[in-house]
Amino acid sequence: MLCGFFFAGSGFGKVLLHDGALYAAAPRAVAWYAAVPQPLIVFVGVCEVLGGVGLILPAMTRVKPKLTPLAAVGLALTMILAAGFHVTRGEYELVPANLVLGGVAAFIAVGRWNLRPIAPAALTASRTFRSLAVLGALALLVFAPTWYTMTNVQF
Repeated sequence: MLCGFFFAGSGFGKVLLHDGALYAAAPRAVAWYAAVPQPLIVFVGVCEVLGGVGLILPAMTRVKPKLTPLAAVGLALTMILAAGFHVTRGEYELVPANLVLGGVAAFIAVGRWNLRPIAPAALTASRTFRSLAVLGALALLVFAPTWYTMTNVQF
């Protein structure tokens, strides 16, 4: 679940860069943003948000639980591509984080696909409530602080 929160939060920060003013200021905080077109950063952010939520909700609700390992594979691929991008730019200090996050995502993918798959089940009221509680926690603990920081702090 923590990995899902991390990816969703990281991705949400990138999604917020759809705003032109935030995108213009972003390279002062994160240098590599200057080398990537705005639509690509937003697209990667959307993928990370959906992947992060995909790590949590299908497993928690047991509705389409095969989406959890697929989300993990997508996030692992994203991290491999990010590591390659940073290597080509000579930003070697960023590569270990990409490899660790990609490794965790790959571990989740293998675990949920082969080692400990989640059996599908009917959606119950308690699973729905827990899922809504997790989404609320994601909004309050990750999305709201990210939005506030990016819109109110000068980089």
